[in-house]
Amino acid sequence: MAKLPIDNALYVRPPASPLVEATLGLVQELVRDRLRTSGRAWDDFTLAGADDLLTREDFAAIEARLLASGHRFDWSASISVAERPDAYKPADDVAGGAAGFTHPEAPSGEADEQGRALRGVGDNVVQHAGDVSGIARYIRSNDRVLAYLTDGVPPGTIAVIDDSGGTLTAPIIEQFAGVICAGGTVRSHLGILTREYNIPCLMNAKVAGISDGDRVMIEASAPAKTTEDYQEGVERVGRVWLLAGEGA
Repeated sequence: MAKLPIDNALYVRPPASPLVEATLGLVQELVRDRLRTSGRAWDDFTLAGADDLLTREDFAAIEARLLASGHRFDWSASISVAERPDAYKPADDVAGGAAGFTHPEAPSGEADEQGRALRGVGDNVVQHAGDVSGIARYIRSNDRVLAYLTDGVPPGTIAVIDDSGGTLTAPIIEQFAGVICAGGTVRSHLGILTREYNIPCLMNAKVAGISDGDRVMIEASAPAKTTEDYQEGVERVGRVWLLAGEGA
């Protein structure tokens, strides 16, 4: 019987998520090092020596390296864009399109007598006594989160994030002056966290025309959206304004 040809392409593993690839790489590095230093043949190493030469402490060290590198945020930082690309379309005027996004249904308007130009709406988590203003910062990358973890969040930061942000920003959420989230509901994890920390927050927000570094205002005084509102299809939103002097 003729030998069937082997298609090498069948044995090529497609790349996994950055976290999985990083974990695999560190484990392979560990195994190669221990195999080399053991002086054993591969069969002896895998069948008899691996249990002694690879320890619980080794894998704890790998986990620590992954956490320190920020790979724990990779999945949450990319899943929203993959699942809802239209909602997170990069804004042309934000750092070359890398930092921000613009929702196709975001409302907009000219500056009013108070110098406020409408740039978005969202579901208000908690009705506060007054509105809140601050500097918009798009937080959608590991580098920015890690920098804020190290150096602290600048005072007056309004975090503009996607619906994965409950995971991405959880370690620093209490330092925000406000949050604008492009996904989720007031009952989402991020909504619950901002409610617990008493941070003004708009969920399921539709925003456009806001650049990183702009001064914006959240209508935190708007009525909070309720579970019944969602069930009955009631449109109840708080607004997002771009303040005068920032391209309004």
